[in-house]
Amino acid sequence: MPASEGAENPALKPESSKEVKANSKTLNGAVKRDIEGEKLSGAELKKRAKAEKAARREQERQQKGGGGQINGQPLTNQIKTFEGAKEKGQPVKAGPKATTQSTKDAGNIHHKRSGSTAGELQRTSQVPDTAPMEKKQVALFGHLYGQSRRTTVAGAGKELHPAVLALGLQMSNYIICGSNARCVATLLVFKRVIESYTTPPNNTLTRHLTPHHLSPQIDYLKSCRPLSVSMGNAIRWLKLEISKVDPDTPEAEAKEQLCDAIDNFIRERITVADQVISSSAGEKIKSGDVVLTFASSSIVQQTLVEAHQRGVKFRVIVIDSKPLFEGKHLARSLANLGLVVQYSLIHAVSHAIRDATKVFLGAHAMMSNGRLYSRVGTAIIAMTAKEADVPVIICCESIKFTEKVALDSIVNNEVAPPDELVSSRSLSTSSLNRPGSGDVSSPLRRWREVPNLQLLNLLYDVTPAEYINMVITEYGSLPPSSVPVVYRLSTNT
Repeated sequence: MPASEGAENPALKPESSKEVKANSKTLNGAVKRDIEGEKLSGAELKKRAKAEKAARREQERQQKGGGGQINGQPLTNQIKTFEGAKEKGQPVKAGPKATTQSTKDAGNIHHKRSGSTAGELQRTSQVPDTAPMEKKQVALFGHLYGQSRRTTVAGAGKELHPAVLALGLQMSNYIICGSNARCVATLLVFKRVIESYTTPPNNTLTRHLTPHHLSPQIDYLKSCRPLSVSMGNAIRWLKLEISKVDPDTPEAEAKEQLCDAIDNFIRERITVADQVISSSAGEKIKSGDVVLTFASSSIVQQTLVEAHQRGVKFRVIVIDSKPLFEGKHLARSLANLGLVVQYSLIHAVSHAIRDATKVFLGAHAMMSNGRLYSRVGTAIIAMTAKEADVPVIICCESIKFTEKVALDSIVNNEVAPPDELVSSRSLSTSSLNRPGSGDVSSPLRRWREVPNLQLLNLLYDVTPAEYINMVITEYGSLPPSSVPVVYRLSTNT
């Protein structure tokens, strides 16, 4: 401890030699009389308490590097001797004559550990301090850093279905990407889980399937990647359907009913809904239009293909961004169908928006306050279009509607592994999810070794409702303010 700190803290200030000797005599005398069974007076008890307090203070100072002693023996050793004598009923001898060689050795050991000599201080000062590992997390988004994303099946429970294990890794590595694709894949996997399920003896399917068999599968998928809003709505619906099964229904019939219900849900809420939305949105595209879209949305792609098949002559501008580069797949698919496609990155949106006549965007979710929760960069596209007076049209199924409210993209979001930003290639392989596996030519390939540098890889952002002109759903075209009404209609609440 520096001398200045010791002078400022009176509690850690060493006692004078007279006070140390007096405390030692008081402590030893009190110990001897206590062992002999004599009753101590109030003054003697007070002195004893004072001596014990000094002993504790000396012990604290020794732990912090003080190394003080009483009568040539560390005070902590005197306390241990006192406690051992009390247990054995033996008298305690105090003073320098009672100091044994082992006590001296213990004092020397403690003296060496304290580092109070000049030589020890000099050697210690020459050793460089090892700085703690810097936490490579952005403090503002610290609440979003949870358990690291699972990229292997190591440690998975034996109760997990093989199809669930495969699906989790596919979602974690972006092989299955997109809200609709993840939702459909999850329901189809749960269908296989239900088909292979067998109710244990003395249980019913209604009571046992959800908590003991389905919940572990859901938890595993969450560990691979957070559930999307559509997945959450679908899982809640499935749990409700399971709870409605009559306990008297035979197991085979109950499982068949649940599998049929899953097929109907996928057909009505996603497949047919996409057909209705694409047909309605395709009518908004006229000959000569220049449609701008961002990243890749299955429903937007279906809308553009629908308009092209009707013989409408228009051009498409695909805006893309790192790290997923989803727009590359959309641009390639549209070009293969014969559409005229222009591909640009998001930094060129202010130039591309000059030629656009309409903006079509997909959605990850629509919030109850009318705000759009979608791939990060969507808000920039919508605000740029609003500034250029270009209408913004959102294509979204009702299964993506939620009763939650979002004011920003800070409170709720998904943080992807930061190493994905290092690579300049598309995330088409799982190797990019491993730390340090980015492009070897990237200047950020060793970013973890750079002090005060953190990488933030957010997947979604929130677009205010005032930048959205229309939301097209299977229930029709409506303003963003009507999202709560559609949500109540779709959930029958």
